Parts: sequence; C-alpha cells; structure tokens
Amino acid sequence: MLQYKVAIIGAGPAGYFAAQALQNLQNDERTFAIDMIERLPTPWGLVRSGVAPDHPKIKTVAKVFEKIAADPNFRLFANVEIGSEITVTQLSAKYDAVIIATGSSLGKKLGIPGEELYGSMSAADFVPWYNAHPDFTDLDVPLDCDTAVVIGAGNVAMDVARMLALEPSELDSTDTADHAIEGFKKSSVRDVYISARRGPEHAAFTAPELRELPKLEHTNVIMARSDIDAAIVRAGDAPEKEVKSNLDAMLLIADSQKTEQERTMHFLFQHTPKEIIGTDHVEGIVYSTPSGDVTIKCGLVITAIGYQAASIEGVPYENGKVVNIDGRVKEGMYVVGWAKRGPSGVIGTNKSDAAGVIELLVSDLKSPKNAGDISELTSKQIVIDQAAWQRINEAEVAAGEHEGKPRKKFVKTEDFLREALI
Repeated sequence: MLQYKVAIIGAGPAGYFAAQALQNLQNDERTFAIDMIERLPTPWGLVRSGVAPDHPKIKTVAKVFEKIAADPNFRLFANVEIGSEITVTQLSAKYDAVIIATGSSLGKKLGIPGEELYGSMSAADFVPWYNAHPDFTDLDVPLDCDTAVVIGAGNVAMDVARMLALEPSELDSTDTADHAIEGFKKSSVRDVYISARRGPEHAAFTAPELRELPKLEHTNVIMARSDIDAAIVRAGDAPEKEVKSNLDAMLLIADSQKTEQERTMHFLFQHTPKEIIGTDHVEGIVYSTPSGDVTIKCGLVITAIGYQAASIEGVPYENGKVVNIDGRVKEGMYVVGWAKRGPSGVIGTNKSDAAGVIELLVSDLKSPKNAGDISELTSKQIVIDQAAWQRINEAEVAAGEHEGKPRKKFVKTEDFLREALI
C-alpha cells in the first residue's frame, strides 16, 4: 500500500474539507497522512473568528471538523507560521502535495478620500475583534458616536451592522469576546446605516439573514418600500430564484410594523461612497445617489466590500487570490477555498470546491517522496497539536458554562499556551 503525505496550510473550513476529501479517496492501494498547519493557536478559521456570535448554529460545522481530525492519519500543527521560520519550499520538499487553504483575511479598500481617518476601518479587522481573534484584541473601535455606517451589501455587512445595532445584553449568552461586549455596552451608537452601491435586486445578502431582521426584539429595521418596488420592476417577470427570495424577504421588512426602539438599522440602496470627511477622525460620509450627493454625519465607518488573500512567500498571487488553474498552482501545490476562488459562497461551498481540487491532486500523484515531514522543521516553535487543542477547547467550553455561554474564548497567546502545555 502506498502512503502519501499531504500538508494543508490553513485550518479553516477549506482546509478541513480538503482533508475530508482526501480521507474519502483512501482505498486498498493508497492512504494519506495529512498534516494541517495553522498560524494561530486555534483551528477552525472563520467558524471561530468570522461567524457572527449570535448565529451559533452555523458553528456546529466544527463537529464535522473534529471528526475529520479524529482520523489516526491526521495531525494538527497549530501556532506554526509558514513563510517566516518555515518556507513553502522546505514544505514542498517533504510532502507529496501542499495545499494552500489560507482564506482571504485582508479587507478590500474603497479607494476614496478620507479612508485612512481614525474611525474608518475594515470589517476584516472589526469582525475578528468581536470574535476574540488574538491579533485584533487591542483594536481601537470608536463607539462613542451616535451613528455608524457600514458599507457593503453582503452577509458580512449585515453581521457587522447587526452587532452594532443589537441591545448589547443579547450578546451575554454568546461567545462574543469579553472586551467587545464591554465595548458594546458602553457604546453610544443608536443608528446604523447599511449602504449598497446598487439596488436591492443586486444585493448579496441571503434571504435567511434578511428574514431574521424583523425578529430583532430591541432594534428597528427600516427599508424603504419604494426601493424594493423599484427593484422588483427592474428584476423583471422572471428573476433568479435567489433574487426573488431576497426581494420577498425585503418586502416583509419594508412592510413590517415599525417599533419605537432606541436602536435602528437603516438600509440605503444606490448610494456610492465618494468621500469620508473629517479632520483627525471620521465626522461623516458623502454619497453619490441618483438624486444628488448626500452626507450622513457619523463617527464610525466600516467597509465590508470583499476580501483579499494575504500572501505567502513562494506562492504566486494575483488580484487577491492564489494564481491557479482549477486549483492547481504548480507541480505538487494546490489551492482551495477563498484563496483559490475569492471570497464567495457559504461555508458549505468549500466542500464541493475542495472535492474537485483533491480529485485533481490525486490524479497527479506519482511515487511517494518519503522525505520526512514538518516535525523536522518546527524546533523553534511551540506546536499546538490536536491533543493540546482539545485541552484549550475543553477549557473554553468549561469556562463558558459558568456564564451560560457556549464558550469563553481565550484571546492572549500566553493563555492558549498555558492550557495547551498543561
């Protein structure tokens, strides 16, 4: 029997689904020894640091990841960064295949004046801040203003706006970072505007997310009926299924009975950002609209207009993605997930995406290299393996139980290492 060694860089959904696809293709002739390498002390990627804390059901996919990790031929090497101490070239020399599954962690820029002002930030920073990502613990989020603006028309923008507009006590039973809950409870923000460049028929929100909005107990949600009616006309008699579903959900929001809550989410369509104004901090944003320029006074602007992949030395990148053809980067190197196709789809999209790439990888395999593995390159790192991660996981869950939360996340590297090395 042939045993091939495969390294997966990145322990998010794309990486785990790639590992699962490899496991599914094992047979009497071949097996796969899978080493998953993660820069952070914790695995699960966006399931841990991207999914909104008030959507715990989405995070249950982590149970699938743990089942994949239970395979005796699977090993986790967390707290190990590829591209600094260990190079991709070194890794490629030891493995029959290397899979890039690092996702897209950098927020795209608007490219307008004022974007660098204090109070203007990317959702790529804000989301991991409230999700306890250790790199963003000390992010300075100015919540001392009464109005915030979120730019974008996808589910990330929706999550950001909802987190800003929720009654903060609603987050007490979630795994939101403690520092973020404290910040939200002190927040002066009462009006949150979500702005989209195009009309409602082009919005990338998903219908389930939209249908949840009228159920918010302490937040008004305002969407102009005239915007939706005009979008229905533009969409025509036979709109795509997703568009019709979205517009139907938007109609329910537009027609829902308005309540008198302190906090309000406002939807703005056909608003193109022109300039963020202010002297040393954000004081407002100017939009171009079909009826002329409009200025909204605000103290916080968060952009959620897409992501780009952070580069690794030795891997070719272009337009925010890894250069590839159907997932093949070059001989012995492959890419899956957002790093391959850009930030599109939901978590489950990565499963079919990975399956196709792994079939390509397997068809390319030759004789096994038998040239060692990453354990020979990690002498300078404190490696968090699967057993150590289980200790961290159990400690977080146990700490959360005392406070009625699914988990209480660690945020400091020393805390992760303390639990890992017990």
